[in-house]
Amino acid sequence: MDCLLWKTCFHYFLHFIFPVFIALLFYRKNWIKAYLILLATMAVDLDHLFANPVFDPSRNSIGFHILHSYYAIAVYFLMLFFKGNIRIVGIGLLFHMLTDFQDFTFWCH
Repeated sequence: MDCLLWKTCFHYFLHFIFPVFIALLFYRKNWIKAYLILLATMAVDLDHLFANPVFDPSRNSIGFHILHSYYAIAVYFLMLFFKGNIRIVGIGLLFHMLTDFQDFTFWCH
């Protein structure tokens, strides 16, 4: 399997499948609700619509898109200090940023 295909599969695994494990590990009682909130944080990618081109596989999202900026990431980190759904959203957003970062940094281009 070629490197780009592995990269793409791993990226979407981290975005859609791995959050199930996060939800089960930290929110076992309400894991489905937590998983759905984690999935909802994918809406952060709407900021890609303001870029030209919308998708560029060679572009690092972190620091480029407004909702992927370092200031936004700082806000996402602060969300960890709240309770309830805000914390879950913060976890989801930070994990999303980590996924995008590893996708650009550790794989073939």
